[in-house]
Amino acid sequence: MSESDPVDAIALAWRRERPDLPVDSIGVVTRIWQAAKIFGDDRARLLREHGADTATLDLLSTLRRSGQPYRLTTRELGQAAMVTAGAISQRIERAERAGLVRRANRPGSRTVDVELTEAGHREVDRLVTEVLTREQALLAGVPPDRMSGLAESLQDLLEHLHGELGRTRPSQVGDR
Repeated sequence: MSESDPVDAIALAWRRERPDLPVDSIGVVTRIWQAAKIFGDDRARLLREHGADTATLDLLSTLRRSGQPYRLTTRELGQAAMVTAGAISQRIERAERAGLVRRANRPGSRTVDVELTEAGHREVDRLVTEVLTREQALLAGVPPDRMSGLAESLQDLLEHLHGELGRTRPSQVGDR
């Protein structure tokens, strides 16, 4: 640990003040929080510059990843986003007003399908390209030979956290 690193300085100060406490988690958890904040804020800024937000990106990319015909029910979308029926309905309404999706009732059923329009398909592809290109650039500081190890370590951590705390989908980082 280095006193010149702000996160290490916090851990060292706690080690000095409370030598009985385990402080190793500070170096990991604080850096994860900081990275999540930086990534989330940057994604939110990038999406704002392109006239979108994380909720819209989540909706459109869920439909896009579903494969052809890029259609899911409102229930499937709500489950994928882990939001209430009211929240998914609001997202769909905004996207529909923007011409990015269309809704259709299934004949003889109360089921509502939501499908990407051509404009929605173009928009999600444009947004995902912007976001993933930007995030790849932000990760350029991690040597390529360490990237998969970092991803595996984070996966191990998340699996452990899910085992300890349950499986819930976190809110979108960068939501405002």
